[in-house]
Amino acid sequence: MQPYTPKQIVQALDKYVIGQHEAKKAVAIALRNRWRRQQVPVELQDEIAPKNIIMIGPTGVGKTEIARRLAKLSQAPFLKVEASKYTEVGYVGRDVESMIRDLTELAVNMIKQEEKQSVQQRAQEVAEERLLDLLLPPAPGRADEEPLRPSDEAGEGPVATEGRKDTREKIRRFLKEGRLDERFVELEVADQKIPVVEIFSGSGMEEMDVQIKDMFGNLFPKKRKRRKVKVPEAMEILVQEEAQRLIDMDRVVKDALDRVQHSGIIFLDELDKVAGREHAHGPDVSREGVQRDLLPIVEGSNVNTKYGMVRTDHILFIAAGAFHVTKPSDLIPELQGRFPIRVELNSLTADDFVRILTEPENALVLQYVEMMKTEGVELEIDLMAIRRIADLSQEVNSRTEDIGARRLYTVMERLLEDISFEAPERSGERIVIDAAYVDGKLDELVKDQDLSRYIL
Repeated sequence: MQPYTPKQIVQALDKYVIGQHEAKKAVAIALRNRWRRQQVPVELQDEIAPKNIIMIGPTGVGKTEIARRLAKLSQAPFLKVEASKYTEVGYVGRDVESMIRDLTELAVNMIKQEEKQSVQQRAQEVAEERLLDLLLPPAPGRADEEPLRPSDEAGEGPVATEGRKDTREKIRRFLKEGRLDERFVELEVADQKIPVVEIFSGSGMEEMDVQIKDMFGNLFPKKRKRRKVKVPEAMEILVQEEAQRLIDMDRVVKDALDRVQHSGIIFLDELDKVAGREHAHGPDVSREGVQRDLLPIVEGSNVNTKYGMVRTDHILFIAAGAFHVTKPSDLIPELQGRFPIRVELNSLTADDFVRILTEPENALVLQYVEMMKTEGVELEIDLMAIRRIADLSQEVNSRTEDIGARRLYTVMERLLEDISFEAPERSGERIVIDAAYVDGKLDELVKDQDLSRYIL
């Protein structure tokens, strides 16, 4: 993990998320604390527990976007899950331990990709030699030597050997120049068909499905089949095979487990959907049960995965929820205590909408302008139009359900629907959208409350 300072983390998040400074500050400190803990004396590291966070705020204000950007920034195993998909042990659904198994699987793949990058050059070289062997097969009875062209078989001694080398280097040059890209070669690839085994069961059993498939995979011999593919695809297949051979999977698993236990982050969305006191019947019957099952994972326990035991003591949990109907105090007291940091995200205003449309690196206006460029259309949305879009979006949010910045997607799609439809026929044109155009397209829809409920 790069040792970003909290200020650098906030600055990086500012490029994509408008406002919500308190939430950014909280996650920045939490992320920096992961690095700080690894710098303290070893005997003290186990004593420093992560300070888990609950982000509270309505939908569409940036909770999930902060998590997504944090994942790219952290360079640590990061998993986003919805609390609502888990059920209490004994009910049909996924048990909470599966999130740790998913995080471990993600970490193994992450380390494997890093290892592949480190051995890529060597794998490329070996794959190139194997591909040259396919393009220039060795002469019969001389498989251990340089491949020999049929026309050279009558040659003798050094002359024939030199000829083979020259031919091989010539083919190597053609390969690098792309002159052999349309040629086909035949090579052997793995064809391991594992019997399909599905486990239909309640929670806690999905790991058995994985283990049974692994068992069958090891039980049946690996078969090879011959495929005829073009040279570039053959090169990709051979590079993948060679990279896989060069990777030490034991070290990959060891590093992955270590990274999960010391740097893993789980973003637990929709926590408010499992808050609330116990009901005797109905769809809410297992809500408190999910909280009780979450508790040992959050406070620290050992979870069995197919790669070994994973300790969850130092995994950082960032929870989020709208908490419209419920509130954090509706969680069971033990779980409340495991999320000591509470951050409230503010509802977005029209001014925030203007900034969202224009400031981020992935600004919505920029996205539409670039998409229209692909059709040869130069689209321009002036500042007054952007202001009007923001005001109308805020008005619809206040009259109907407040869905935050997601309203902008709906409004922009409705506004640019005709232009998007006609864009291929209007190639070469310059289209300017002003406030009058926005009003003409959206004003009546916004004023008609019944209609805006369905369309905007």
